[in-house]
Amino acid sequence: MKKDDLRAIAGIALFYLLIEAVGITCPIRFLTGISCAGCGMSRAWRALLRLDLAQAAAYHPLFWLPVPVAVVLLFRDRMPRRIFQGVLAVVCGLFVIVYLFRLFSPEDQIVVFRPDEGLIVRLIAGLLGTGG
Repeated sequence: MKKDDLRAIAGIALFYLLIEAVGITCPIRFLTGISCAGCGMSRAWRALLRLDLAQAAAYHPLFWLPVPVAVVLLFRDRMPRRIFQGVLAVVCGLFVIVYLFRLFSPEDQIVVFRPDEGLIVRLIAGLLGTGG
């Protein structure tokens, strides 16, 4: 693992800790009002820390995946490029499938499509004087 990789990971972690501290749990949802493919992941990990596996899976069914992906990323230089790319493709595919399923599932309250609640739409409405 390179120092640049560690700095990038630390920077991303710090960014997410800072935005969580001010109440922004998902920057994509905050800006657009539309949940991202990872929405629920932070809550899932908090549930896991409480040893509540059922709740963790309810928040995000793929909550367990970042750990093996991090291992793959750490050791990417030691594996054939095709295997590395295949693993990433499978992971991305899983996230897309789960995201779309959750987005179109009326029972899911975590993944939502509410653009009118996003900062961008609210700012535009404010600028246009339409009140959002």
